[in-house]
Amino acid sequence: MSVDLSKPFRHALDNRARQALVHWGVADQQPELLKYRENAVFRVRLADGRPAALRLHRAGYHSETALRSELQWMAALGDGGLAVPRPIAAADGRLLVALPDAGELAAQHVDVIGWVDGEPLGESGKRLSHSPGRLVEIFSSLGASMAEMHNLADRWTPPDGFWRAAWNGDGLIGERPIWGRFWDCEGLSAAPASALSNLRLDLRQRLAVMPTPARDFGLIHADLVRENVLVDATGVKFIDFDDAGYGYRLFDLATALLKNRREPAYEMIEAALIAGYRSSRSLTEEALAGLPLFLVLRSLTYIGWFAARPELPGARERVRRYADETLALAEELGFR
Repeated sequence: MSVDLSKPFRHALDNRARQALVHWGVADQQPELLKYRENAVFRVRLADGRPAALRLHRAGYHSETALRSELQWMAALGDGGLAVPRPIAAADGRLLVALPDAGELAAQHVDVIGWVDGEPLGESGKRLSHSPGRLVEIFSSLGASMAEMHNLADRWTPPDGFWRAAWNGDGLIGERPIWGRFWDCEGLSAAPASALSNLRLDLRQRLAVMPTPARDFGLIHADLVRENVLVDATGVKFIDFDDAGYGYRLFDLATALLKNRREPAYEMIEAALIAGYRSSRSLTEEALAGLPLFLVLRSLTYIGWFAARPELPGARERVRRYADETLALAEELGFR
C-alpha cells in the first residue's frame, strides 16, 4: 500500500526499523513499510527466511504494560487455535523492546509478530468485491471466529499485571473517552456539536438501562473493521489488536457491521454474521436488540479519533463528515 510521508520522516522510520531489527538478529535487510497510523508496520524477514511484521508503536499512545498485555492476549488466542499473529521473541527473549529517543523520533517500543496470509476483507469507502454468496461465507466465518475469540477470552486467566483499556460507558461516552471527546472537538460547528452532546446524554441513559443479556462484557478486539479481517480459502483471520481491551461483545459485532450498512447485500451480511456468532456462542434476541445502540456508539468513536490526529490528510473534513453520518445514523435508528 502507498504510505504518504515526507522523505526525511520516511528515512528516519526506515532507519529506526533497521536498528530495531538488530534485536532480532536480522538487521541486514530493507524493511518494507506497509502502514503508518497508530503504528509504523513493516514487512520483514526472520533469520530463517519467514516473513514477519515489525511494529514501531506510536510514542505515548500505549504504555509498556498495555503493549505487553496485548502480546500476551494474542499469544493466548493463538494457543487456543484462533488465526491471529503470534509474538516473536527477540534474541534475548523479550517480546517487547524499548528504543531510546533518536532525534526526529521519540522513545518508543517495538515488537515483531508472525506474518498472517490473506487479503483484507475490503477497504473503507469502497464497495465489497465479493459475490453475495461469498459474503455470506465470509461473514458467517467472521461471526463464528469472533464468538470463539470471546469464548477463549472468558476461559483465559490473564497474568498478573495484565492491563488493557476498557470500552465501557466511560471509555465510549464518559468525560474522557478512549478516542476523544467527539462532542467537543475542533472542526465541529455549533449545531452538530450541540446535537452530539444531546445524543451523548441520550446514549448514556440507554446504556444504563440496557437489559442484562446485552451486557456481555469481557476482552474484545474492538476494531474488527474490513482491513483487520484477512480472508483466504481457509477462512478468516484477525490482525491489529492495537485497540483490544475490555468491552461489550456487541461492540465487536457493531464494528464489523457499521461500514457495511450501505452494501446492497447488507441484510445477508448481518444475518450471516449473527448466525455464525450463534453457532459458537449464545446471542439471544433480547441481547441483539442492543445492536443499534452499539452501531451508534461505534460511529461516534471515529469523530474523536480523527479530531485527535489533525496531522492526517483530510482529518478536519472527516471530523465533520463522521459527525453528519453519525447524527443521520442515530436518527435512522430512532435515537433522535
